[in-house]
Amino acid sequence: MSDDATTVLEVRPLDFVWDTVDPFLFCVHHDDRYPRGNGDFGPAVSLAGRDIGQDFSGRDGFSMYHGDVVPGFPQHPHRGFETVTIVRRGLIDHSDSLGAAARFGRGDVQWLTAGKGIVHSEMFPLLERDKDNPVELFQIWLNLPPEDKMVEPHFSMLWSESIPRLEHRDSNGKRTDVTVIAGALGALRPAAPPPQSWAARPDSDVAIWTLRMDPGATYTLPPAKSTSRRSLYFFAGESASISGKKVRPKSGARLRADAECVIENGALEGELLLLQARPIARPVAQHGPFVMNTRSEIIEAFNDYQRTRFGGWPWPSDGPVHGAEPARFARHADGRIERREG
Repeated sequence: MSDDATTVLEVRPLDFVWDTVDPFLFCVHHDDRYPRGNGDFGPAVSLAGRDIGQDFSGRDGFSMYHGDVVPGFPQHPHRGFETVTIVRRGLIDHSDSLGAAARFGRGDVQWLTAGKGIVHSEMFPLLERDKDNPVELFQIWLNLPPEDKMVEPHFSMLWSESIPRLEHRDSNGKRTDVTVIAGALGALRPAAPPPQSWAARPDSDVAIWTLRMDPGATYTLPPAKSTSRRSLYFFAGESASISGKKVRPKSGARLRADAECVIENGALEGELLLLQARPIARPVAQHGPFVMNTRSEIIEAFNDYQRTRFGGWPWPSDGPVHGAEPARFARHADGRIERREG
């Protein structure tokens, strides 16, 4: 079944924070056209008129977010869920209370299980001083079930070179590229998620895919399990048809998971994000960076953070930047180092 009456359950416009359904808590698409950098890895332009430290203005094509010199998100805590950060353009500098650090981007994905508590920073260093520094990424929050909310934090990297990608051509030779971050697609199997992730459970049916479609391309999403929920976000393009229903760019569609879904792209290159999973179906209590099951657990999270700082902050600044060398790397809490060139 593929007509819109049975497959497309709802279509809504996308705001800054996209609507998600259990077990996904949050999804945001940052797409900033940062200018040339200065010697301090910040924008080489005036920042006058911005609410520095709380700048989500998009003024001149970019925001500083919570950064004052370097854009990004200086140290902040999390408990009770996971962050999945998909960096499509630019570089991100990560530092955390475990002592782990990374510079990643250009197709890399960071998957961080906050568990019982972690503090981290995510800064966007503008390394290029003779050209612009665009940064584009998704950050997705994936909930943890009650029994895993207090697991040990876990930091992992999925490097771009190891992420499986499908190149599909339709009957007219039009191409669709699918990047498979989580959840198998045919014979493609991505790297394992963190061990305590909801996505690590074989019956969770978690899938996180991005799709890039040629103008006029057609692609059919295979059906998922009937117990799953599936959302498709059309975030770039001119128009698209999702199982016969026309949608405008910057629209999110909630789909019937166990039906095939035929996507027909419009006159311009189109891009979509798919989020799919079986719900955890437990109460959610959230306040800022903490996601638990009850209000009392939220209060406990704040008390624990005030008392322990989740292990403390071992870095000399709230938003460390890892130098001018653009090579990607990860230094794990156990001292293990991964390096990627380019």
